[in-house]
Amino acid sequence: MNILVLNCGSSSIKYQLFNINSGHKVLAKGQVDRIGNAGSNIEQKVEGKEPIEIETEISDHVAGIDMILKLLTDKHQQVLSSYDEIDAVGHRLVHGGESFTDSVVVNDEVKAKMTELIDLAPLHNPANIQGIEAMERLLPGKPQVGVFDTAFHQTMPEKAYLYGIPYKLYKKYHIRRYGFHGTSHQFVANKACEQLGWDINDKKIITCHLGNGASITAIKNGESVETSMGFTPNYGLVMGTRSGVVDPGIIEYLMKREDMSLNEVVTMLNKKSGMYGLSDGFSSDMRDLADAMIDGNEDAERALQVYAHRVKHYIGAYVAELNGVDLVVFTGGIGENNWKVRELCLSNLNFFGIELDKEKNKGLRGRDTTISTINSKTEVMIVQTDEELVIANETFRLVNVE
Repeated sequence: MNILVLNCGSSSIKYQLFNINSGHKVLAKGQVDRIGNAGSNIEQKVEGKEPIEIETEISDHVAGIDMILKLLTDKHQQVLSSYDEIDAVGHRLVHGGESFTDSVVVNDEVKAKMTELIDLAPLHNPANIQGIEAMERLLPGKPQVGVFDTAFHQTMPEKAYLYGIPYKLYKKYHIRRYGFHGTSHQFVANKACEQLGWDINDKKIITCHLGNGASITAIKNGESVETSMGFTPNYGLVMGTRSGVVDPGIIEYLMKREDMSLNEVVTMLNKKSGMYGLSDGFSSDMRDLADAMIDGNEDAERALQVYAHRVKHYIGAYVAELNGVDLVVFTGGIGENNWKVRELCLSNLNFFGIELDKEKNKGLRGRDTTISTINSKTEVMIVQTDEELVIANETFRLVNVE
């Protein structure tokens, strides 16, 4: 069975084509960028072949997905001979609100509910819906499955997801903490336990998904009980360009003192803050900042110290919430590949029984491995995430049920 997995952003589409019958082999992967803008392009990689990159006008998501299908059936790439060889499509869907606690087969009811939830994810849900509707036009009749970022966190108890605002506003508008990256947190927790020979159902785990967007989740007996992101993805940790948690009074203060509009402040908090803002515009890229810190750059060191402090803050809070911790997992582009960030985040946590093997950790990139010392009471691991594989498996599971 061939399953096409799509991750549709506001101006981009990431994709992978899996063959489930051949050990989940990735037949092709690629990305469409700058949809609807100048310089739009598509690139695709197929094992054993030269990567393809084409710069061309791509007006919308339908045109983008049309380009993907044409590349997958290109005679020189030899991935598929026709569109009919795609058996199902799986979508990464960002926000399911309280309506979706699991993956679903997409139908008109699901699309209608996602449309109702656009206010909760105005940048993501419209693009997700466009991806679904594009596939309906280009591959009519093919089953489609939606896998929600928020679904895994629907097991959080009320005390964890409610904000300290009037309860009637939660009842009226569903203003609460939802959390994101759920697919990744669930995947790496299960994968780590499998590698350790553990039963996840009796373990206390903290998963750190550290990328340009970042979040931490406390997992007890296989279920999410706390997570750092909130009503929107700009909550919790300091991120690449996102501020994370800030005092809401700052918004009013900046509007008055800097004569900024609400939209300007929100844009600043999402796109000009985080590591980029803390480093005084030096970079939002952890690789650049870590290298610069080693070279003595004070702006980079300041940003990284704030970042690590916030990560440790959440790890400590979640150890308290879980009443102990058996395993800490690092994943995501930064968590998997940046040894310096991992070292900073895990410093001075010996009190919790978390001891990092600094020599083993140093230089490690993109490899599943344990990085805690032999004497550490808590296991610490790097685990490569694979959200696309999860989506492919969920699609296979639900389509077979149908």
